[in-house]
Amino acid sequence: MATTILEDQSVKTKIPLEVLKQAYSLMCTAKSLADLYEANKEVTAKYVHATSRGHEAIQIALGLQLLPQDYLSAYYRDDSILLSIGMEPYELMLQLLAKRDDPFSGGRTYYSHPSLRRDNMPKIPHQSSATGMQAIPTTGIAMGLQYLELNGLAADFKGLNPLAVCSLGDASCTEGEVAEAFQMAVLKKLPILYLVQDNEWDISAHAREIRAQDITEYAKGFNGLETRTINGTDFIQSYNTVKEVLDIIRRERRPMLIHAKVPLLNHHTSGVRKEWYRDDLEEAAKKDPLPRLRNQLIIAGVDAAELKQIEENAKNLVEADYQKALAAEDPRPEDLLLHEFAPTPITEEKGNRAPSGKQATVMVDSALFAIRELMEKHPECLLYGQDVGRRLGGVFREAATLAQQFSDNRVFNTPIQEAFIIGSTVGMSAVGLKPIVEVQFADYIWPGLNQLFTEVSRSCYLSNGKWPVSCIIRVPIGAYGSGGPYHSSSVESVLANIRGIKIAYPSTGADLKGLMKAAYYDPNPVVMLEHKGLYWSKIKGTEEAKTIEPDEDYVVPFGKARLVTEARAEQVQSGKSLTVITYGMGVYWAKSAAKQFDGQIEIIDLRTIFPMDEEMVFASVKKHGKCIVLTEEPVFNGFAQSIASRITQNCFEQLDAPVQVIGAENLPAIPLNSTLERTMLPNADKVQDAIQKLLAY
Repeated sequence: MATTILEDQSVKTKIPLEVLKQAYSLMCTAKSLADLYEANKEVTAKYVHATSRGHEAIQIALGLQLLPQDYLSAYYRDDSILLSIGMEPYELMLQLLAKRDDPFSGGRTYYSHPSLRRDNMPKIPHQSSATGMQAIPTTGIAMGLQYLELNGLAADFKGLNPLAVCSLGDASCTEGEVAEAFQMAVLKKLPILYLVQDNEWDISAHAREIRAQDITEYAKGFNGLETRTINGTDFIQSYNTVKEVLDIIRRERRPMLIHAKVPLLNHHTSGVRKEWYRDDLEEAAKKDPLPRLRNQLIIAGVDAAELKQIEENAKNLVEADYQKALAAEDPRPEDLLLHEFAPTPITEEKGNRAPSGKQATVMVDSALFAIRELMEKHPECLLYGQDVGRRLGGVFREAATLAQQFSDNRVFNTPIQEAFIIGSTVGMSAVGLKPIVEVQFADYIWPGLNQLFTEVSRSCYLSNGKWPVSCIIRVPIGAYGSGGPYHSSSVESVLANIRGIKIAYPSTGADLKGLMKAAYYDPNPVVMLEHKGLYWSKIKGTEEAKTIEPDEDYVVPFGKARLVTEARAEQVQSGKSLTVITYGMGVYWAKSAAKQFDGQIEIIDLRTIFPMDEEMVFASVKKHGKCIVLTEEPVFNGFAQSIASRITQNCFEQLDAPVQVIGAENLPAIPLNSTLERTMLPNADKVQDAIQKLLAY
């Protein structure tokens, strides 16, 4: 796609004079903020900040033209955008000083890391420090807007259709996740503007060191991503270009990119000062957008005295707001624990788990039926991922027939982009949808962990509860059928160390369906680990994973374990019993092993990794005094060891033996050869030996 390079249009502008004055006032406000922060750096640099000096013209040109129905992803140098959509300097400084009433995060995150949900302003879902990662969630917003329109769910905005704006620094565009976002935007023709502000600096690395081409040239590789390359220091040119591009996106519903060339006039951040490494400061100062706009206003007939008054007003406002912000309340210690999760309505088991007159259903079909019922009932529910579309319905056929029933708009394939699959749920959730997405194998989740950790899991907490991410991420997991090193991994320990997500690991079809329903109605992100070795109950000893399908209303609350087998009272009283705490395939290894011990073994199926039912676990351990924690993962540094530690800490006085942890051998990968695989993994015989030894302790 050809690039349009616009010349200075100051003579031909039709921009109302009042808009130009407003832009000048905002530009003076942004400069006053930066000047005040520098003059008071002993106070203001306690927490790291960056400012928009040099970038103000393009940012204000954008912010003044966004509408309340739009969605904005502003990055950490975008305080001029925030001012121009209506934020007050006082509000920005509450975040600068990490105050309790910081409207974005309640003092939890950095300056100009916004999250906003006001009816009269563009919506700003939470994002991270925005070095490229924000491109995927914001593109997810645009995909969500398209979904609403395609499925008749969008509100009527009288032609002023909503759009998403993703603001990026030029250096961040070398991130691979930006390429994933661009790819999906052009593939799906999504209504999104990528605003790339190019000041030619990373931190201390200059563009000539870190990129082979600028973003205009790079964008040519994405067929359908039309670009405009402009002088981002000229407000009039910037305003006209933004207006043209926003009009195209609102009307034609396709992606666009503005490449705005700007200088960096301030420090990279307050902690990395420009004089440490810059040799172009004098040259950069000549490109300051503020005197340029001032001269344009004088040419347009505005009196210099009026401009001087605008400057003074901005300076006085910033100084007064700073004094007020200094006096504002700091967060209270009790605020720390708020908004880890949004409250869920599912707090108890409900519905009929085993309706009469029905045949047992394999576990994979229980998931399919749960999603079908949800999609029939909720038009905002959709499913996407690799190969889940109508041709295959997933490599395990777990989505079979769904695309045929609900259309390609609601069930569709994605490219091989695990980061996009996971990170796009942030944006889809923000527009009111409930995405169910699939990572094809647990081994493939690694490219998506950046999005899961940085964007998905932290959104509720760092937005102070405004933007929980409501999504379900399905992950087939575990060893089955000699899958080898790239299709057999267990990853729950890694996931359990990501705070802010819930993790289910059902071992029966009934629990899979009940937990899937609970996950849907939970407003938080849920990772659903589904052991592929249990999908069809083909492995000897796993027949009971196949269960009667529960009714449509059946739900299993997170954090409630299941008592699989209970030891007989006389065995407990005589001290000849123990409990096995496990989940997934471990349930069936434990059940098979328990057959050799007459009424001596209690088995607890956790069902959810987080939250975990500590109450049932501790009660069972205290009842028996001996405990095995059984996992499919390698033992060292794992989730199972953390359970054992918690048991020791909370049940020490009732323990009659050390807590035993049984898992796979501590090796880097599961070998392909079936003999080696069998040797590496736990099994019923290994569990039986461990039970025998522990009972005799």
